Amino acid sequence: MAGGDPSRFGALAICTALLVAALAFIAWVVHAGVIVNFISETVLTGFKAGVAVFIGATQLPSLFGITGGHGDFWERMGNFVSQLDQTNATALAIGTTALGILLLGKVFLKDKPITLLVVVGGVVGATFLDAGAHGVKLLGSIPQGLPQVGLPTVHWADVNELLPLAMACFMLAAVETIAIGRMFSLKHGYRLDPNQEFLGLAMANLGAGLGQGFPVAGGMSQSLVNESVGARTALSGFFSSLTILAVVLFFSDLLRNLPQPVLAAVVLVAVAGLFRLADMKRLWRFDRSEFAIAAAAFTCVLWSGLLHGVLIGAVISLVLLLHRASTPHVAVLGRIPGTELYGDVVQNPENLIAGGVYVFRADSAILYFNCAYLRDRFLHSLEQQDAPVRLAIWSLSTVADVDLAGAEMLLHLREELAQQGIAFELADARGPVRESLRAAGLEGHFGQIEANASVAVLLQKNASLVGPTYETRPG
Repeated sequence: MAGGDPSRFGALAICTALLVAALAFIAWVVHAGVIVNFISETVLTGFKAGVAVFIGATQLPSLFGITGGHGDFWERMGNFVSQLDQTNATALAIGTTALGILLLGKVFLKDKPITLLVVVGGVVGATFLDAGAHGVKLLGSIPQGLPQVGLPTVHWADVNELLPLAMACFMLAAVETIAIGRMFSLKHGYRLDPNQEFLGLAMANLGAGLGQGFPVAGGMSQSLVNESVGARTALSGFFSSLTILAVVLFFSDLLRNLPQPVLAAVVLVAVAGLFRLADMKRLWRFDRSEFAIAAAAFTCVLWSGLLHGVLIGAVISLVLLLHRASTPHVAVLGRIPGTELYGDVVQNPENLIAGGVYVFRADSAILYFNCAYLRDRFLHSLEQQDAPVRLAIWSLSTVADVDLAGAEMLLHLREELAQQGIAFELADARGPVRESLRAAGLEGHFGQIEANASVAVLLQKNASLVGPTYETRPG
């Protein structure tokens, strides 16, 4: 789009930041924070681990004093390995020294500003040793003063073409911000408000765009560095901003001799906390499918980069959610001895079953995308009953909602069972579910759907169809 024009390239980047700000503001207005809840913690575990390895790969060239590459993780690592013979010994010595001090500080000097001391020491050491003369890459000159405030010069056609990129950047910003926010909220015991994060993203990107910047988000590596030196509240960001303001106005030249290997060491130590092997082992022990999902998110970040990785991770989360919602747990019920309550006979084989009676329960809402599955499971379990069934009861005790497709499925199931000479009843329907069934016209076929129509009541109502009671336990 820029056609090689640096000024147009900058204008397009600025416009993208402003579009991200608009998208984040819209998300805040419509309270879209619930959307991020669709991205499971399992996916975020793999995503954060992938981010740690990916960011680490971007820092290794600086640590070794060689030229960094571009592309995905494997391209970067291939470039890094191919240039190992060009390692700058002085850069590596400075970087590993900084890395060692930071690691020792995390163990023996917790909550002390070791990072600040390492950065200051790096500047002093590089100046004293004239590290630049030895081929060590330094931070270099930082423009002093504030940026100009204004809008970019772009056309409406550019805005339309940039919108897909802005939406992708917004998705990445939202997931990265929420991922690091969730981690800190669990660690420090506070509640994360995704909608407030959207407002923060909107204001940050508005400021970045008006100040001639590109799209921004809650950075994982920066946030981890901030937390690792003792920051606990949002005031840390405020004081960091004041410090940056003072530096860019008066002291930017002091950072000229900051060695890039020192910065690489700081980032490497910070992002190491994102890769939690214990979490991956826990997923492996809990559920192999959950582990596979985390591993897929991890691999996607390495193969496709952060942007594509987070988009693929979001798709994985939605597919997982739809799969679970469309294939809910179901159970055949029996009476709990000594009570009028009914429970799963598979988990509790001591529960009692009345002859000729089949009681079924679905532990989910009955909606258009799972009603066919529930019907098939109902009929399959019915076929597995030992004795001929004369009365089938669908317990709605764990059903929170029924849509029109679900209601019609129950009606068609009643007609199908009637052809087999089996009576069909609905039990334990809650208030909202009863209203939905009535609105769908089911009372014209099932009779009045009453609040007290429990399984026990329906068995009494159809006593002529009920045979002797027996245990489900073998023998």
